[in-house]
This record gives sequence, C-alpha cells and structure tokens, in this order.
Amino acid sequence: MGTRDAAAGKIMVALDVSSTDEADQIIEKLKGVPCWMKVGMQLFYTAGPDFVRKLKAAGYRVFLDLKMHDIPNTVKGGANSITRLGVDMFNVHAAGGLKMMAAAMEGVAEAITSGRSPFEAGEQPIVIGVTQLTSTGLAMLNEEIGIQGSVEQSVLHYAGLVKKAGLNGVVASPQEVVAIKQECGSRFITVTPGIRPSGAAIGDQTRVMTPREALVQGTDYMVIGRPITAAPDPRQAIEMIIEELS
Repeated sequence: MGTRDAAAGKIMVALDVSSTDEADQIIEKLKGVPCWMKVGMQLFYTAGPDFVRKLKAAGYRVFLDLKMHDIPNTVKGGANSITRLGVDMFNVHAAGGLKMMAAAMEGVAEAITSGRSPFEAGEQPIVIGVTQLTSTGLAMLNEEIGIQGSVEQSVLHYAGLVKKAGLNGVVASPQEVVAIKQECGSRFITVTPGIRPSGAAIGDQTRVMTPREALVQGTDYMVIGRPITAAPDPRQAIEMIIEELS
C-alpha cells in the first residue's frame, strides 16, 4: 500500500447528512479515494441497512456509528444484526458497563457462527467502545454527567473496561490517544473524532487536533465530517488532508 493510500485509509468520512441524495453527492465527489465511510444515526435512521449494503458493494470500509447503550440482551441482539449486515466497525457506549459490552461480543460471535454474516471463520467486525464524546468538557463531565475527576481520567477508566470486556478499542479525542496506548497497549485501536484541519471551524467540539497532530499522537483512525463534507470542494479538502498525513 502506498503512502497516499495508507494515509487515506486512516480517514473516516462522516456522512452526517439527512438524505441518501446528499450522501451520494459526497460519495461521488470522493470517488476513488480509499477512505472509510462513517454512517451515523442521522443517515442510518433515514436510509437504513440498504445504504450500508450499497457502500459495501461499492468497496468501502464502513464504520456504523450508532453508539448502542441499552440492557445487555438488547445490545447483544443489535450487535448480532449489525454483524450480519457486514459492517467493518461498530460501537457501543462504554458507560453501559462490562456485561453490556461482553454481550455485544456474544452477539458478534453468534452471528458469525450462525453462518448468517459475510464474515469468514476467524474474521469479525472491529468493535469499539465510546468513552467520552469530544463535545464533553470538564464542567459538563463534573456538573452535568456527575463524574468527578478529569476527562482523561474518565476516558482511561472506560478504556480499561472496554479492554477487559474484549473489545478492540475505543472512540476518544486525539488528546487522550497517548495515555490510552500506554494504558491498554499499542495494538488497542483508537478512533478519534474532533479532527479539524488548520483554519477549520471547531463547531460543537471542545477537544480537537489537526490531522497531523492526531497522527503524531498515534491514532489509528480519524473521523472527519464537516471539514470535508461541507467544504466547497470536498475532493480538494480530503486530498489536502491526505497530503498533510503523507
């Protein structure tokens, strides 16, 4: 894999739009770039599983970002359905606890052994746990969510639970990547939203870095939405990021 392709493979384009038409326009503009596509709640609740199947048929790696957080049996069923859909990555909220996260992995395993998923024996989707959202600052964490201590302490606590539950990694801000890797090992995957190229608007994020800064921290994947999808020229925007990462 060339340096350019390797850099593109670290980028997850967040298709946070409200219709398949909007998503299709973005995909067409990015055609040929070997990036991931992230499908979140807004698009999935409109377009459903068929849109994910279309992305897979087009050769994209897909991160289904639904952040499941429910009782263990419900999450187990959801993980089973998602695995049968064939996505490459999905997530659950680490705040759901060990039993819930372990149940998600049981759902994955049962979908694969049933033969009702596209995964071969020995393969499975990457499953990650959401620690703290990149919109969460210290005051929100302490005063609204009711968790004391620093944001990093909370993130590391959740990362430890995620690893113990047998998941593959976490969603966290790029600011916590180094500490997570030190705590959980270099092979523990970090997926980092809150990526803003130099000069881009921060929006509703509070813990952000540029793509190059996140790469230096050692993150595995970076989720980038509006700086690409809302750019006047999305293709040029992603190519500039790829060049920065290369």
